[in-house]
Amino acid sequence: MAASKEHPLSGIWKPSPLRAMHYGSDTVTNHLLSSLPSDTSKAFIITGSSLATKTPLISQIESLLGSKHHAGTFANIQQHAPIDLLDQAADAATKDPSTDTLISVGGGSPIDSAKAISYRYHEKQSKYLHHITIPTTLSAAECTAIAGYTDNTGTKVGVFHPELMPNVILYDYAFAMDTPQKLWLSTGIRALDHAVESMYHPKASEAPTKQLCLSAITQLFEYLPKSKKEPGNPDYITRLQLAAFSSLYGLGLNIGGGLGLSHSLGYALGSPYGIPHGITSCLTLASVVRLQAEKGENTQQIARILPYIGQARTGDERKDAVRVGDAIDGLLKELGLSTTLNGQNVGEDQIPKIARLATKTEGGDLYDSVVSLLRSKL
Repeated sequence: MAASKEHPLSGIWKPSPLRAMHYGSDTVTNHLLSSLPSDTSKAFIITGSSLATKTPLISQIESLLGSKHHAGTFANIQQHAPIDLLDQAADAATKDPSTDTLISVGGGSPIDSAKAISYRYHEKQSKYLHHITIPTTLSAAECTAIAGYTDNTGTKVGVFHPELMPNVILYDYAFAMDTPQKLWLSTGIRALDHAVESMYHPKASEAPTKQLCLSAITQLFEYLPKSKKEPGNPDYITRLQLAAFSSLYGLGLNIGGGLGLSHSLGYALGSPYGIPHGITSCLTLASVVRLQAEKGENTQQIARILPYIGQARTGDERKDAVRVGDAIDGLLKELGLSTTLNGQNVGEDQIPKIARLATKTEGGDLYDSVVSLLRSKL
C-alpha cells in the first residue's frame, strides 16, 4: 500500500470490516442478542478473573444469553495475554462445535485473546468466529484487526488479518464503572498514544484517519481530567470511549507494522517487564514526541495537534511540536500518572536490552537516541 502524501495531498483509506458500533445507556442489554450472527448462535465469553469474580457484569451477560446462546466462559485471561492461558481459552472456546461467536469483555488482553482464538480456529476450520466485544478500558484493542499475545519467551507477538477485526463493538458505560481509575486513565493515555502516532504513520490517510485522531486528542485532553474528578459520570465515560474509538479505528486496514517509536518502546517494556501498556505510554509518549521534534522528524504532523489542545501555533513547527510533548507531560501530571523506569522496577542495566528490542538494532543514531531517552526516564 502506497504511503499517504501531503504535497500534493493524496492517499487511500481501506476500512476495516466492522459491522456495528453501539454506544450509550444499556447498550449490552439492548443490543447483545441482536448482534449474534443467528437466532441459534452459541457464544463463548472471554474475560479476566477480576470482572468475573468482583463484578456482576459477566453474570449479567450470561443471563442475557441464557442456556440457548451461552456456550461457556473462560475467565482467566491475564495481562499481555500469555500463550499458555490463550491455549487453554482456545481449547475451552472450541470444545463445543456449535460455538460460532466469541464475546470478549475487558481491556486489551481479553479482546486480543479473542482475536487470536479466532485466528487459530480459522487455521483448523477455515473460518473465523464472529466476535462481539464489550470494552471496559480505553486501550482501543477493539479497533484493529491485529491480535497481540505473549509467547513463551516473554516476547509480544502479533498476527493480522482483516477478519480479526471484531464484528460488533458495544460501548456501555455501565461496564466501565468498575474499572480501577488508574487503569482507566492510563489506558486513556494509551489511546492518546494511538492518536498521536497515527498522525505521522506513513500510511495514515488525511480523512478519516488524521481527522478522527485530532478529534480524539481534543476529547482525551478535555475528558480525562474531568473523568478523574468525577469517575462515575456516564457522559464522560461515553465520550472517552468514543475518543478511544476515534484514536485508532480510523487507520482501518492501512495499519502495517507498528504505529511508531512510542509503541515500539511500549512492546519492549510491556510484557518483558510486566508493565501495563497504559503505563508504558505514560513513560514514553511525551519523550518520543520531543525526540521527533528535536530531530526534525514528523514535526509538521505533530505541530498540527497544538490548536486541538487549546494552544496557538507560533509558525515554528519544531518548537510547536516540542510544546505538544510538554502538554502531554502536563496532562500526565494532572492525572497523577507521571512515572519513571525505576518506579516500574526497571533499572539502568536493562536500557541496552530495551533499546535493542525497540529499535531492532545494536547501535546507530536511533539506538543512541532511544538509550538517551530511556536514561532520562530513570
